[in-house]
Amino acid sequence: MWKLLDAKQIFTAGMILFAVIDIIGNIPIIIDLRKKVGHIQSEKASVVAGIIMIVFLFVGKEILNLIGIDVNSFAVAGAFILFFLALEMILGITLYKDDEPETASIVPLAFPLIAGAGTLTTLVSIQAEYETVNIIVAILINIIFVYLVLKSSTRIERVLGSQGISVIRKVFGVILLAIAVKLFATNIQSLFS
Repeated sequence: MWKLLDAKQIFTAGMILFAVIDIIGNIPIIIDLRKKVGHIQSEKASVVAGIIMIVFLFVGKEILNLIGIDVNSFAVAGAFILFFLALEMILGITLYKDDEPETASIVPLAFPLIAGAGTLTTLVSIQAEYETVNIIVAILINIIFVYLVLKSSTRIERVLGSQGISVIRKVFGVILLAIAVKLFATNIQSLFS
């Protein structure tokens, strides 16, 4: 197992997940949830999101096989989702609008805010390129970071300000766009070879 651990894969998978989860960009949403419902259970939301991601990492491929879709096809579809998520981040537009959450329980925070469709699609998509153990480590690192951000979201908003959060969101949008293009190029070749 230790031989499979690869710092480069962990870093790259971690950055991809960090960009997709976009916890920094979601700070304004988290602040709004805190205002609407009061206390947010940071530990519970982080643990549940982590469990959802790890479970989907293992059973996502089996679910795809059950419905007759190969990982490369799913990765190409995932590349399109990442592409549109990146456009949202860069251009500051909303292509997909979810219903307003009524509570800040596990449902709006852990899923779909942290472990949403984009994150789950990304997990199955990057399995074509990275070892599972490295993806798990990347998930755990991201969940720790998500927990820290949830715990100190008010402080982060004060330090960065709305302009700072906007800049970070755009930078990660460009990174995510590049990742989407690479994911598409890598997997589209596999479909035609």
